[in-house]
Amino acid sequence: MKPFEGIRILDATHVFAGPYCTYQMAWLGAEVIRVEAVKPLDFIRYASPDEAQQRAGMADAFLIQNANKHSVALDLKDPRGQDAFRKLAATADVVIENYRPGTMAKLGLGPDDLMKDRPDLIYASVSGFGQSGPLRDIPAYDHFVQGVSGMMSVQDDGETGPVRVGWPVIDYVAGLVAAFALSSALYGRKVSGQGQYVDVAMLDAALAIMGPVIGPWLTSQRRQVKTGRQAASGSPFSGMFETADGTLVVAANTQKQAENLLRVAGREDLVGDPAIFPWGGRPDVSERIQPMLDGIFASRTALEWEALLGPAGVPAGKLRSVDEIAAHPHVRARGLIHEIPDVPGLGRGIEVLGPGFGFGDPDAMVTEPTPPPRKGAHSRKYLRDIGLDDAEIDALIADGVVSEPN
Repeated sequence: MKPFEGIRILDATHVFAGPYCTYQMAWLGAEVIRVEAVKPLDFIRYASPDEAQQRAGMADAFLIQNANKHSVALDLKDPRGQDAFRKLAATADVVIENYRPGTMAKLGLGPDDLMKDRPDLIYASVSGFGQSGPLRDIPAYDHFVQGVSGMMSVQDDGETGPVRVGWPVIDYVAGLVAAFALSSALYGRKVSGQGQYVDVAMLDAALAIMGPVIGPWLTSQRRQVKTGRQAASGSPFSGMFETADGTLVVAANTQKQAENLLRVAGREDLVGDPAIFPWGGRPDVSERIQPMLDGIFASRTALEWEALLGPAGVPAGKLRSVDEIAAHPHVRARGLIHEIPDVPGLGRGIEVLGPGFGFGDPDAMVTEPTPPPRKGAHSRKYLRDIGLDDAEIDALIADGVVSEPN
């Protein structure tokens, strides 16, 4: 049995963080009903250079995090759309939204509105800066939060200046935090019978994973030393090195790993050398070792060094591109990538990533994912479930309060 089998989530989120949260829970059996705007709101549905994907509302950024879900399209500014949302919420275990703080309350769909008659409901809000504090009303996107959180400031090798992490990492961390919070709230409800309000902020999520750089400041008022391409450990045997073909990433952070590296590299004469070991607090060791390693690694390709160093217990491997790691036999063997044979509106299949973990019981997780839904693909089904007949649904569609695919 899947952990969240029988759990219904009403998902009024868009862009990345909220949808990624419910994507994780859908893999574990939750029934996720996306509530989308009738008129385009979630721009990632349509943000594609491919015209076929634009027409279908199946852009890459949407496809990667919306498998295993259902879609209902409602105009929440219309009282009839709000009424439908309330009725759907009455059937749900979890409601999650990521509008600006206070927006859902203005529509009569906030936590106080929906939880007053449902003490067991779990309601989550995901936003840039949270539901309280002086920054609560400021809109946020990932790269903005990367900047204000201090994350960009530590991506600096002394030459480039602050650098953005190359994908919306904070959105995805916030999604994982939200999924963990909802899982905790669901477990708590099982014990107490009580629901919970969950407040997730992108800034909070970012700071939560920045302990190695914020922690020293909080505990001892020490700022992190910028290491750039060098490993954070400070080991002279770690870093990135150019080879005969490609870049090699090495993390020989212990003396044993460093000595094994020296043996593989043909420099057994340096094993145990007191001029090198221990190297802590001695920058002269790096000044001596790193140029030597540059010369050694240039003699073979990155893949050759990977094949030699890995079996010797040295963490080292080729710096790979995204397409290279996606095709790697190890990733395929782990079952992380799943095939969806046919996506509605595209006329072709895709591959998507599953959760980043596995269970001993293969039936505890979805194994044959369903495709990401067309917008409003399940509007009629769920509106029927809350008591509307086809004539009423047709009238709502005619008035632009509800939509379904053409």
